[in-house]
Amino acid sequence: MSKRPTMNDVWPDKCGVYILDKESTATRFIDKKIKELDSMVKPFQVLNLDTLIQMHLKWLSYLPRVKPFYAVKCNSTETVLRTLNALGTGFDCASKGEISQFLSPGVKPENIIYAHTTKPQSHIKYALLRIAVDDSSSFHRLSSKFGAGLSTTGRLLECAAELGLEVVGVSFHIGSKCSQSLAFRQAIADARSIFDTVKLLGFQFSLLDIGGGFSGKDFPVTLQEFSKVINGALDEYFPFESGVQIIAEPGRYYAESTFTLAANVIAKRVIMEDMRKEGEVPERLMMYYLSDGVYGSLNFLLTDGQVSPYLHRVRLNNFSMSVIWGPTCDYIDKIVDNYLIPELHVGDWLLFDNIGAYGISMSTEFNGFKRSSIYSVVTNETCNCSLLQYPKNFLSIS
Repeated sequence: MSKRPTMNDVWPDKCGVYILDKESTATRFIDKKIKELDSMVKPFQVLNLDTLIQMHLKWLSYLPRVKPFYAVKCNSTETVLRTLNALGTGFDCASKGEISQFLSPGVKPENIIYAHTTKPQSHIKYALLRIAVDDSSSFHRLSSKFGAGLSTTGRLLECAAELGLEVVGVSFHIGSKCSQSLAFRQAIADARSIFDTVKLLGFQFSLLDIGGGFSGKDFPVTLQEFSKVINGALDEYFPFESGVQIIAEPGRYYAESTFTLAANVIAKRVIMEDMRKEGEVPERLMMYYLSDGVYGSLNFLLTDGQVSPYLHRVRLNNFSMSVIWGPTCDYIDKIVDNYLIPELHVGDWLLFDNIGAYGISMSTEFNGFKRSSIYSVVTNETCNCSLLQYPKNFLSIS
């Protein structure tokens, strides 16, 4: 049997992966890059490949029966895709274009699922029935847009049988950033009821897709907590001997915590608000404008919550209530409001952790501001590690 490649064989030169020596870390790499750029208006992101691989190993440890098909729409950075392909994940594509993107470099068709529920007729070759489940505990609820209610699945399957379509299984999605792990148990139970019903129509389902909903930050629910519920429900409703293949569509889980953004202050202003009471000092509000914003790397802020930026270099001076804006002329380009932070100066750098999900993939160059550069880093130990067998202490690598 031929030797499997190391991670060093996976990334061609064009991917620009920086190998860190024993004395280096991703944090030190950011320090060095900021020093090189100095006051240039050039935001950048750092992709920590050690973190990405750790997330995959954690998935294998907690959900051994569930094969991950990475949701490409979340973050399609080439180095992320190459790394996950080398690790053996599948890919969840939402369009013919995304599928073509993977077939050309040689990804096996069986490692690609076409999971978008709304497909042009010319693209449909076989079907997977997606059901609507209770997603009330999720930040982004999807069942209002996609998924068949349990009361309608029978009619849909009857129609599929009449048309001679090959329906192979059931999929569901409990919604993005789910806050209740028990939502998975009910959804898996609902899927079981469909599996039992279809036998009367002559279908033999063999696949269950449990979708996504997993956070990369272990918040609001940890992967370990999810796994206890999912594994228990699978053992009860789809035991190993049933022969049903179990897959999932994690995107945020893999990408979110692997990217850090560095953006610098390009302008500032001070607003003195009159308290309208005699003898009181007017309140001061600071406004800062960064080299990146919601039209760029932080696009997810338009729909996805908040961030907590912090100074690259700690400064012990007066804290002020502040508003932090992006660089464009649009008023919605606001990064954070009423934020307490030490007073900043033009040229200071702020860092944003956990920004890898739905930022890059949805970023624009509105107003002519270029997208942030991406630098990928990996430790030398990980780079030379065989894909076949990782060291036992790999999960503890920082």
